[in-house]
Amino acid sequence: MDQAVCCYRHPDRETGVRCTRCERPICPECMVSASVGFQCPECISESHQSSPRPRTVAGGTMVANPRLITTILIGINIAVFLAVQAQGSKLVADLALVGAWPPPPFHATIGVAEGQYYRLLTAIFLHQQLIHIGFNMLSLWWIGPGLEVALGRARYLTLYLLSGLGGSALSFLVAGAGSESLGASGAIFGLLGATFVLMRRLNYDLRPIVAIIVLNLLFTFAQSQTIDWRAHVGGLVTGTVIAYGMVHAPRERRALVQWGTCAAMGLVIIGAVAAGVMRING
Repeated sequence: MDQAVCCYRHPDRETGVRCTRCERPICPECMVSASVGFQCPECISESHQSSPRPRTVAGGTMVANPRLITTILIGINIAVFLAVQAQGSKLVADLALVGAWPPPPFHATIGVAEGQYYRLLTAIFLHQQLIHIGFNMLSLWWIGPGLEVALGRARYLTLYLLSGLGGSALSFLVAGAGSESLGASGAIFGLLGATFVLMRRLNYDLRPIVAIIVLNLLFTFAQSQTIDWRAHVGGLVTGTVIAYGMVHAPRERRALVQWGTCAAMGLVIIGAVAAGVMRING
């Protein structure tokens, strides 16, 4: 007489069904319907872990929270803004970007030319007025998540930071001597340029994003006495170039092209800053 076969997870339950992958006996409670027959819970779990995660057009992985990096960036900006409100103009003077123009005999006494390179980064998280940070953070909240999903978190964060640094570099190179530049606008313009590239890659209607970019540029130049157009243009160009390399990179060399584009733009930024320092220090 044949010995009764019991479920491997429930030894007290007889069964005549086996997992189609590992052939272990499974009872009705342990059966998981598969494309062919039934599988046990362990095999189903292993198949989920081994199956590749879906990728976006730029190679980003699908995530549960598409606003994680965007929320962190907004949080940093708000934290710095609150610190400015508490410390006053002294903190702004310590963190803002100072222009490098005109050439010698002008000599800078503070800023990047004196080795304070951190100002290139701190300036893009620095705001003084509520309307300034409010507009920038609303723009980041609206624009950021779509790019965060499409590019992936690491690429998105790199795009944001390099766009901001690109704006800072151009501002430092050609802004008036002693003029202060601050705000996330350069990084936001970089995200606008990246959105244009992504929408073009996906064959979306480009008219809305083109209209937004043009209107923002018109407003920027119309208010050039109070708005640093150099940071906006530098961020826009940097973000557009980086995004093009990210979304048009061939799949077989995707990482090489994407990070190579970022490295190339990083070198351009370094070159612009070096040129500004050389101009001041003669």
